[in-house]
Amino acid sequence: MGHIHHVNVIRLVGFCADGFRRALVYEFLPNGSLQDFISSPDNKNSFLGWDKMQDIALAIAKGIEYLHQGCDQRILHFDIKPHNVLLDHNFTPKISDFGLAKLCSKDQSIVSMTTARGTMGYIAPEVFSRNFGNVVL
Repeated sequence: MGHIHHVNVIRLVGFCADGFRRALVYEFLPNGSLQDFISSPDNKNSFLGWDKMQDIALAIAKGIEYLHQGCDQRILHFDIKPHNVLLDHNFTPKISDFGLAKLCSKDQSIVSMTTARGTMGYIAPEVFSRNFGNVVL
């Protein structure tokens, strides 16, 4: 995670280890998650507007492309959802929460999986169409 550098992926600042307890420290993003803006009863998403929402969607796609193609090894996130997209002070989105992520080599075109990973409603359809066994890249 420390070697990943992209404007749309959260930056790891440091880590702590105390016996069996461990913590990762990431950059602070003051505007919270995208989920806060699209599901707010205060209708905060009208503040962002359609043009900004389109910019955010494109930036998320660029971050995913970087994870899949721009790193030494492919990083498959498996849990892209509004809650895991954080917004900086300029509302630039950053992909976060790599707890379900899986690394695979770039020459690998099929990733073997024993179970579906991710949050229901956000899981990629190819995970289901491949019978939970393989994801074709």
